[in-house]
Amino acid sequence: SMTPESDARFATEEYLRHIMLDYRQMTEFVKEPFLVARADGIRFWDVHGKEYLDGLAGIFVVNVGYGNPRVLDAVRRQLETLPFNPPMHGTNPRAVELASLLAEVTPGDLNTARLVSSGSEATEAAFKMARQYHRQTGNPGKFKILSRYLSYHGATGSAMSAGGVGYRKTLYEPAAIGFLHTYPPYCYRCPYEKTYPSCEVFCARTIRTMIEWEDPRSIAAIIVEPISNTGGIITPPMEYLKILRQLCDEYDILLIFDEIITGFGRTGSLFAANTFDVVPDILCCGKGMSSGYAPLAAALVRDKVAATFWGAPGTEFAHGHTYAGNPVSCAAGLASIREILERRLHENALRVGAHLVTRLEGLRSLGIIGDIRGKGLMIGVEFAKDPATKQQFAPGVNLGLRIGKRAMHNGLLLRFDPHWIAFGPPLIVTEQEIDTMVDILERSIREVLREL
Repeated sequence: SMTPESDARFATEEYLRHIMLDYRQMTEFVKEPFLVARADGIRFWDVHGKEYLDGLAGIFVVNVGYGNPRVLDAVRRQLETLPFNPPMHGTNPRAVELASLLAEVTPGDLNTARLVSSGSEATEAAFKMARQYHRQTGNPGKFKILSRYLSYHGATGSAMSAGGVGYRKTLYEPAAIGFLHTYPPYCYRCPYEKTYPSCEVFCARTIRTMIEWEDPRSIAAIIVEPISNTGGIITPPMEYLKILRQLCDEYDILLIFDEIITGFGRTGSLFAANTFDVVPDILCCGKGMSSGYAPLAAALVRDKVAATFWGAPGTEFAHGHTYAGNPVSCAAGLASIREILERRLHENALRVGAHLVTRLEGLRSLGIIGDIRGKGLMIGVEFAKDPATKQQFAPGVNLGLRIGKRAMHNGLLLRFDPHWIAFGPPLIVTEQEIDTMVDILERSIREVLREL
């Protein structure tokens, strides 16, 4: 097998000029290339042998940690038994078993799974399902998808169009037609300049006006991340999703939860739908479902929606992906989910996440902590030049980026943006390991502040 030492040669421009990475300007990347060689538990090592604590589970993915024996065994066995089945002719036992397990563990009557390979594919499938559902229930005019600014729902065409991050879209516009955006429940910097709770969750209530002005007969679905990663772990008030659920019921609109990040224990319960006590009509999941051991995602569907696809010829879901329901991916998913359930990792996320928040609160003395938010092991920290007035650092200071890069240099991987950083470690993480992570963060902040 390749040793990390022999792999180091791939961290050179000679090789790297042949690859294009996510959101990375390659001319910059080749100056300080980052190639991961191996991993174990909550740690990984780059091709030069440097060790890192994975404070982000890759990208909110490796929920059961690296090197999990149960998942490795399941994948190995499946690879040797059946690596692939003909998808246009049928399926395989692992896919059926996974769909049944998902029906069992999801809240409410989310009893049918459309299996796919990535989060983007899951949201694309959800949009098509929503439109077909309305066609097959006598409302063919319902096609618009309502989402929020600062959201992210994937990189493919419709998923990108639903997303609400301008610079991730404008290069590729015109985007798909029929995607509308409203403001997120960003309480710390309310776009409506209101204060919770006296606002009575105006950000959710005002969606009624939007629905009315657009014409309810034209709106197919509302998609939201229960907690939004890209905007900085934007966490809504508890009433927010309940109000959306009421609006969707009232106007015959499907409520779609993008739980690709929040699903499978991340927020301290199995799904954010449990955390906020709201059942969507379609729940998109991925990432932690297989803990990254193989590409796997799904759109999970409530009975009333699924029923419209089960009947006369022509009402089936006319949609396919070569690797959808792949037996190896499904084996990884079954093992990962069972590991989360049996070890009650969602409960660990709740307990250890509370400890993480306590430790982060202890950093307020550094004078730059504006807001600490999130649920479970999905926690964001927004920086402010003056926490008392919430004044932000000037554009170009990019404090969050600098702190995140310094933490990386100091052996800790985090999510970082100009004004915030986020933690999302594997759900197996301990309080002691969180202490080590926060110690590295504190050291990194102190080092960056000395340079300002």
